[in-house]
Amino acid sequence: MHFATMIRKLSALILLTAASLTQTIEVPHQIPLKVVDVGGNVTLHCPRSNEAGDFFYWHRQPLGHMLQIVVSLVLGKEKFSEQFNNNRFKFTPGDSQYSLTIKDIIKEDEATYFCQSGTAYFQSFSTGIYLAVNDCKSRTVTHVRQTPESTSVKEGDTANLHCSLLSSSRENTSDNLSDYHVYWFRTGFGESHLSFIYTQKNRNSNSSRVFQLSKTIQTSSDTGIYYCAVVTCGKILFGEGTKVETSKRVEPVLIVLGVLLGICVIVISILIFSRD
Repeated sequence: MHFATMIRKLSALILLTAASLTQTIEVPHQIPLKVVDVGGNVTLHCPRSNEAGDFFYWHRQPLGHMLQIVVSLVLGKEKFSEQFNNNRFKFTPGDSQYSLTIKDIIKEDEATYFCQSGTAYFQSFSTGIYLAVNDCKSRTVTHVRQTPESTSVKEGDTANLHCSLLSSSRENTSDNLSDYHVYWFRTGFGESHLSFIYTQKNRNSNSSRVFQLSKTIQTSSDTGIYYCAVVTCGKILFGEGTKVETSKRVEPVLIVLGVLLGICVIVISILIFSRD
């Protein structure tokens, strides 16, 4: 009899555990994104249902790391994990929601945050949000250099212009270059306004800090000063500009005429000296 009672209790526990796991799997696939600047503050909210039990957890999972418990509320007792037990993290339970406030945001706070609540036998995830931290202050790009300073091409040929992103530190080359937008402008000789030409955005797979613009110079209207501008973190950095000019083609007829003229001069010179 005692053995049969144990079997029934074990079966009930297995069913409860399975139900809990099934509920956990039903987390919505779409997780909203929230962007916060370094040094800022953010408050994340988790709605509290009428069926909320005596167990509540705020979790976080940084990209590529295991799940971490930020704070728990078990049977009315609040407890922060050691890593988060400081004045930057504040947990506020309420009648309708649980709130987690993070102050003085740092880059390491970037992660997916979600809450879990329920009873000792049945718990579910109810809210998830990805906290992205905008770390513009750590960017090291301080200057844009253009090469060459000037170039001269024949009409119909291509001018190759280069734009390089320079850093204040040679050692720091880990910037996320996918956040750099590069724009090219041109101002004609004697003109005061800039004309937009081309834009390019760096891809995640490209770690180069040098951008190139190949421009075919059809006529003299394509000449002028070409500027490269880099936009990152709400700032725009301009290069010094590259002066593009045209050099006239030497027509084959002119070359032939020049050769014939030279031959004529030689022949005339020979005739003059032969008379003497």
